[in-house]
Amino acid sequence: MLRSMTGFGRGEHTGKLKQVTVEIKAVNNRFGEVQIKIPYQYLSLEENIRRYVLSQVSRGRIDVYIKLKDTSQRPRELQVDKDLAVTYYKTLEELAAITGIPCEVNVQQIAQFPEVLTMCEKDEELDVIWQDIQPALQTAVSEMLEMREKEGRKLKEDLLARLQTLQQFRDKIFEKSPRVVQNYREKLNARLQELMIEDQIDEERLALEVALFADKCNIDEELVRLNSHFLQFAQNLEEDIAVGRKLDFLLQEINREVNTIGSKANDLEITQAVVELKSELEKIREQVQNIE
Repeated sequence: MLRSMTGFGRGEHTGKLKQVTVEIKAVNNRFGEVQIKIPYQYLSLEENIRRYVLSQVSRGRIDVYIKLKDTSQRPRELQVDKDLAVTYYKTLEELAAITGIPCEVNVQQIAQFPEVLTMCEKDEELDVIWQDIQPALQTAVSEMLEMREKEGRKLKEDLLARLQTLQQFRDKIFEKSPRVVQNYREKLNARLQELMIEDQIDEERLALEVALFADKCNIDEELVRLNSHFLQFAQNLEEDIAVGRKLDFLLQEINREVNTIGSKANDLEITQAVVELKSELEKIREQVQNIE
């Protein structure tokens, strides 16, 4: 199923040691990038969280916010970051010397600075905490994926409609292209008639000029390839895997064929159709940037 790269999910779970709240926000990104915000003392669980999220999504920037509240009655242990505490104190002394303001900070104030004091979790408790986090994380990811799939269905409908518009412009060019050479022959013949009063027109030379023009402006191959690309694009919209990169590549190929048609076709109506094709392609390209 086609999925967007934008979405939001939220999950809650009360486990053995922690009450967990997980919020996930997803936006566009060329690659799969997971950013995690979790209390400092649980940073060792980041890799578990990242691995799970990336097992469910392949593209997009995923921001994961995790809040943990203690629910157990077990004894709590505090861990002191001595180096950080000393750094805070020395920095305050330096600031006092610069400003001339007395440094009257006490131990209690230093202890309140970020990450000077942290709750110490034992390794075996971290395993339990990860088990507490998992259900909330799974719920949040599931909600996010549901939103992405819902948005993906809307994108699919829009892209199929725009693909049909591309096909209509392509068919218009196909119908017009056989007349281009004939129109050129008629215009060239009329021009020669104006310039040559008594001399007879050299039909062989005229046929050669027309043949050269026909070879130069032939767009049959490009039109065939456009049909093939349109078909592949529609087929990819039905896939159950991430197809954003494939669709982006196909759009580049379609754009290349359209540019070639525009440079070859010596006809006003075809040129106008090419302009419309390129305009619609740009709208499709913007939509595809949001597909996983």
